[in-house]
Amino acid sequence: MDFYSQLFLYLAVLYISLYLLFLVFRKKSSALNLPPGKKGWPIIGESLDFVGTAKSGCPEKFINDRTAKYSPEVFRTSLLGEDMAVFCGASGNKFLFSGQNKYITTWWPTSMKKVIIFPETMEKLNKDDPKKMRSFLPEFLKPEALQHYIPIMDSMTRDHLESDWSPHKEVKVFHLTKNYTFALACRLFMNIKDPEVVSKFADPFARIAPGFTSVPINIPGTPFNRAVEGGKVIRKKLLNIIRQRKQEILEGKDVNARDLLSRLLTEVDDDSSVYYEMDVSNKIFGLLIASHDTTSTSITVIVNYLASLPHIYEKVYKEQMEIAKSKALGELLNWDDIQKMKYSWNVACESMRLMPAAQGAFREAITDFTFAGYTIPKGWKTFWTVYTTHKNPKYFPDPEKFDPSRFEGNGPAPFTYVPFGGGPRMCPGKEYARLEILVFIHNLVTKFKLQKVIPDEKIIYNPSPVSPMVFLFASEPITKNLSYLCNLHTMEELVYESICVLEVHHRFSS
Repeated sequence: MDFYSQLFLYLAVLYISLYLLFLVFRKKSSALNLPPGKKGWPIIGESLDFVGTAKSGCPEKFINDRTAKYSPEVFRTSLLGEDMAVFCGASGNKFLFSGQNKYITTWWPTSMKKVIIFPETMEKLNKDDPKKMRSFLPEFLKPEALQHYIPIMDSMTRDHLESDWSPHKEVKVFHLTKNYTFALACRLFMNIKDPEVVSKFADPFARIAPGFTSVPINIPGTPFNRAVEGGKVIRKKLLNIIRQRKQEILEGKDVNARDLLSRLLTEVDDDSSVYYEMDVSNKIFGLLIASHDTTSTSITVIVNYLASLPHIYEKVYKEQMEIAKSKALGELLNWDDIQKMKYSWNVACESMRLMPAAQGAFREAITDFTFAGYTIPKGWKTFWTVYTTHKNPKYFPDPEKFDPSRFEGNGPAPFTYVPFGGGPRMCPGKEYARLEILVFIHNLVTKFKLQKVIPDEKIIYNPSPVSPMVFLFASEPITKNLSYLCNLHTMEELVYESICVLEVHHRFSS
């Protein structure tokens, strides 16, 4: 038998084998009562529709169209090349939040892991995570632990507004808040105070977000390649910092440090292996990404509403001035002051209801299970999303109206307001974000009056997965700002830039 005959025979056997596997899988799937829906195009599924509706300025359209067509409880789709069951409503949220490790487990797309995680630790991710480290992160981010950092937050916020806002009549909020939230995270998580060191971290971070939602083709020049290369730079820098800090601890130079990194290296069992150092780096990397994008996005959205709604701004200003007047000259905020900012937090919550920084999160089914009469097969991915409840009139009457009173008293019904998720895997940084947002609001409104330079400035959404596999939006600049930004960024990166241009006026003359 000649070469071409053998090749033809091998290809025929391969084709028949794959076809038989397809028939077996289809027969098995048809025997199950799967959720209604469609998978869309081969490989890409409905990912283009998912991203497209977000970029059009209506991210909830993808969800609403399918709940109306298929089921208001759960529907089938295909995103990121995976069979996906999208759980809807408060009941869907409750089921997924309470089903962690029983029906579902955390899932990270391979493309994301390639950017963030050390390759050597891939197999250990979410499996062999040291128990003490897994429980330590939430401990560090609890209110009783974080309240000691409020004066640092206040001091850094004052310095940021004085150096980056006060000299200017107009500011681009998202650019500045990204710098601010990232610098604060570097200080609290790693005790890094040098602005030059922070800047060296921030630069490669700017290359990561555009690569998360790009086609995962690792060829030089592609967004994914830039994200992978940026991730390598950050991981190398983090590993150097971790090893330097370990040496400082051994030499007794870091005995009083309260930052997360020092505590991870002193209070959690360290087997002194490179794998442990890499695991610490993975944790810090994830927290830095969240601080670089989600919190800065939330602050930008809140500032946008404060500048757009004068009656809301005045109520926030009144509340914050009562706190400011109770402080001695130069005295920093403390935990008791934060607890008095009830209306301000209601405003923040309503802002995050209407424009949440996170669309939702993915999980993976670890066993076959049934929900709402439909079977979710083992291996399928699941997705819960804020858009099945946050703007649902069933849970929030007149959902497009900005109404902070929704959060008075007992607030929204359980599992309806979920900007931070819920259950065992609720975002551990919820309280950290609350403190950071409130401290920023206090300093902003007591120092400046705000006015939007572009009253009808558009905000559109661009999904970007971030640890632990959540989706973020960033706003896209409108046409009049386009030429300026094009000088700094490629058009591919431009969609991640958020403007929110404001005029800022000092309340008090110097």
